[in-house]
Amino acid sequence: MGERVSHEAVAADLRAVVRGAVRFDDTSRALYAVDASNYRHVPIGVVVPVDVDDVVAAMAVCAAHDVAVLPRGGGTSLAGQCCNVAVVIDCSKHLRGVALDVAAKTARVLPGTVLDELRDEAEKHHLTFGPDPSTHNRCTLGGMIGNNSCGVHSIMAGRTADNVISLDVVTYDGVRLTVGATSESEWRRLASSGGRVGQIYTDLAVLRDKYADEIRRRFPKLPRRVSGYNLDELLPENDGNIARALVGTEGTCVAVLGAQVQLVHSPPARVLVVIGFIDVFDAADAVPAVLGHGVIGLEGLDAQLASDIREHGDSAGNLKNLPRGSAWLLAEIGADTMQKASAAAHELAETIKSETTAIDCVVIDDPDEEDRFWLVREAGLGATASVAGRGNTWEGWEDSAVPPENLGDYLREFKALLDKYEHPTAALYGHFGDGCVHTRIDFNLRSAPGLRAYRAFAEEAAGVVLRHGGSLSGEHGDGQSRAELLPRMFGAEIVGAFEQFKDIWDPRRRMNPGKVVRPHRFDEDLRLGTRYDPIPVTTHFAFPADDGSFAKATLRCVGVGLCRNESGGTMCPSYRVTHDEEHSTRGRARLLFEMLEGDVVTDGWRDKGVKDALDLCLSCKGCKSDCPVSVDMATYKAEFLSHHYARRLRPRHAYAIGLIHWWARLGSRAPRLANFAITTPGLRRLAKAAAGIHQKRDVPTLAPETFRQWFANRDAPAGDADRQRVLLWVDTFNDHFTPDVLRAGVDVLEAAGYRVTISKSVLCCGRPLYDYGFLGQAKRQLQAILDDLRDDIRAGVTVVGMEPSCVAVFRDELCGMFPHDEDAERLRRQTVVLSELLVAAKWEPPQLDGEVIVQPHCHHRAVMTFDDEEQLLRAAGLEVTVLDKGCCGMAGSFGFEADHYDVSQAVGELGVLPAVRDRGTATVLADGFSCREQMRPEMPAPPLHLAQLLQRALPDFRPQGELQ
Repeated sequence: MGERVSHEAVAADLRAVVRGAVRFDDTSRALYAVDASNYRHVPIGVVVPVDVDDVVAAMAVCAAHDVAVLPRGGGTSLAGQCCNVAVVIDCSKHLRGVALDVAAKTARVLPGTVLDELRDEAEKHHLTFGPDPSTHNRCTLGGMIGNNSCGVHSIMAGRTADNVISLDVVTYDGVRLTVGATSESEWRRLASSGGRVGQIYTDLAVLRDKYADEIRRRFPKLPRRVSGYNLDELLPENDGNIARALVGTEGTCVAVLGAQVQLVHSPPARVLVVIGFIDVFDAADAVPAVLGHGVIGLEGLDAQLASDIREHGDSAGNLKNLPRGSAWLLAEIGADTMQKASAAAHELAETIKSETTAIDCVVIDDPDEEDRFWLVREAGLGATASVAGRGNTWEGWEDSAVPPENLGDYLREFKALLDKYEHPTAALYGHFGDGCVHTRIDFNLRSAPGLRAYRAFAEEAAGVVLRHGGSLSGEHGDGQSRAELLPRMFGAEIVGAFEQFKDIWDPRRRMNPGKVVRPHRFDEDLRLGTRYDPIPVTTHFAFPADDGSFAKATLRCVGVGLCRNESGGTMCPSYRVTHDEEHSTRGRARLLFEMLEGDVVTDGWRDKGVKDALDLCLSCKGCKSDCPVSVDMATYKAEFLSHHYARRLRPRHAYAIGLIHWWARLGSRAPRLANFAITTPGLRRLAKAAAGIHQKRDVPTLAPETFRQWFANRDAPAGDADRQRVLLWVDTFNDHFTPDVLRAGVDVLEAAGYRVTISKSVLCCGRPLYDYGFLGQAKRQLQAILDDLRDDIRAGVTVVGMEPSCVAVFRDELCGMFPHDEDAERLRRQTVVLSELLVAAKWEPPQLDGEVIVQPHCHHRAVMTFDDEEQLLRAAGLEVTVLDKGCCGMAGSFGFEADHYDVSQAVGELGVLPAVRDRGTATVLADGFSCREQMRPEMPAPPLHLAQLLQRALPDFRPQGELQ
């Protein structure tokens, strides 16, 4: 109790001086309990500073209370350095800023600046920041400085330490100073200046002089020495660079407030040469020869990684153009012109077979194709973290590095060690040009024998690396994962020097304690460990891909944080608006994990903090496809809400929108009366208030005639009985609100030669029910569909849906509810969207002119692919722009709700709505009902569905008013 009281005092004092958020609640502490490593430390609290003065003020309060501090960036560290029992200072939300000096090729950055923000600004001048880890679109410069990060192009520019000019830092006891290269005269002046600064420089000089010879002797000479402190930077031959000595200290010495960094020339023309080998050992042996061709990037991957990516679906087809072989090198050539880059690439391709044992080679000069190969490499961690039919894999020996000329022999010995410890499926890939190898290994981290085997493996692996002149870490740092092994690499004397270096900056040892120096054991404080015993729960979804375990599903997230990416793809729209960890897919997954742990998040399914974090989840399913490990937060949210509200009333909008299939049927009995109620000003306001709908949100009106009514009264086309039959899925939205979409679908399907039928019963897939956790009702409705369509399902009749979110129910949720039902599996396979059917049938669409801007429904992208629709539109002669600007913000029911309207609009304004407003003469296409509703206020007429657009080109089409 006393500790909690003292922490409340810390929180109170922080709130008195910090203008940013101070969060000591259990939800926030749970969010920051882990990084991307195997470790778990529940923090004391979290501070989210709005500027560097907040950082300094927070440090002062923590020092006054003698509590530990952990400065943190994106939290994607893989060695445990970003979690601790400390006050976490999260610099990633507000502390952003870039100032370029193009002439000097330098930049000043704040610690929360995302690397791609710096790179995007620098690329305008053909400059870049050389180190570029695979997390480049969400890692922060402060985190890279703390970690001494590298990346694909480190062979061109070195580590982060090699590119830092100066650092603005603050110590635990409040000393602010700027450090960098320091001449002997300047060092003497500062050492004699007195006070704390004078003492720091005096003590650093003593340490440098005492250990100089041992540093020169013990520090390995290789490009990727990331382990340990950079004490070699203090030496005169390295200009006494104190800034570079502090890079890689992982928050154990100072907090970084800002940095001046060096930029390098970024070759504007790039060509990729992909070289195939018999095995990964031959590929590694070839590295020195390939480096001799002046490449700017050189990555390696083996057949196991390729296999793991294929197991995940390789939906983008990124592997289809790999040359022959079972291992590959990706060599990037850069030049100022494409002619020069292409010539150098072809020269490499022509000579490499005679210089090495390469068996095949392809040259890629198409930028999009090159990007696809880089995506293969960047997918490594996610693709290997969880593979169906195998156990989860973990970090623990994922980034060792050796001199590139030793890489082949090192890999042979390391692979033998993997086999000895029965880890045959560990993929080997990484920055081969720098001798750095990544892998994730299926350690058993839950049993005492498994942990003993893990320790034995790591200790033997350390010996293998050191025998080949390497570094325990070549990229991700020491943290807790490797720090215990540093004496093996550097010897006791240098490790003692590391401890003295820390004590010079942090004499009270409160900066990220237990990491790098005086470390915790690497087999303790594990997220799993022998104590891992999640609370057993019964769920509506079967989670078949996770062995039927919701707990295992929450373990999917490995913390790499792609959900914190702010551009491209769909994931994660709420985070892109709030920039809060709890609104990222990672944050929500971590809270669900902690909910099942039960020691910090203690209220189980009824926990308000978990519910609040899930509240802004749009259920867009972007994470299902964009997340490297396919975290499916929409499903997790639906499961959580079903239990959270069990035997309790839900908010009124849950009944108004979640049960729309009932209300729409009721209203369609008297559509004029229903529309009067929602269009007459006074009644409209009352109706929206009663339904929990925002007053600014337009409510769609009911059609005077439903599609079902129209279909029942129409005459079947002549010769219809001889055609292949398809069943058109009559979804609630289009049936009652926009029946023209379904009518257009009928016209297009019949023009393509199909006989169109619909179900005899009025059915609904229940899509809105999932948003509110009505899973019992949803399952009953799916059962009714299976019962009603059983004969058609077993006859192999194709079901065609016009509404992507409804098709997604059949392709996704259905088998999650009925994992062992053969008819459910048949229906999943037999259900398609319109474009899938027409492309598979090789239908040639009628020709259209003009340009279309297409917003894919998020579920369409996540559960199906959008390639067929794009292919069909191009076949129709249209100029096609498929928006890659994320979710539109409506997300089914989300954007109608009063509490979510502002976030919904903010999500739309991130890209989709501006693109619609700037459409010019282009036709806007959106297959999703909710997408069209979000865009409708921005246009004189609603966007079109694919079926409506194709219908316009049919010979007998008769327009019903002007179409936009």
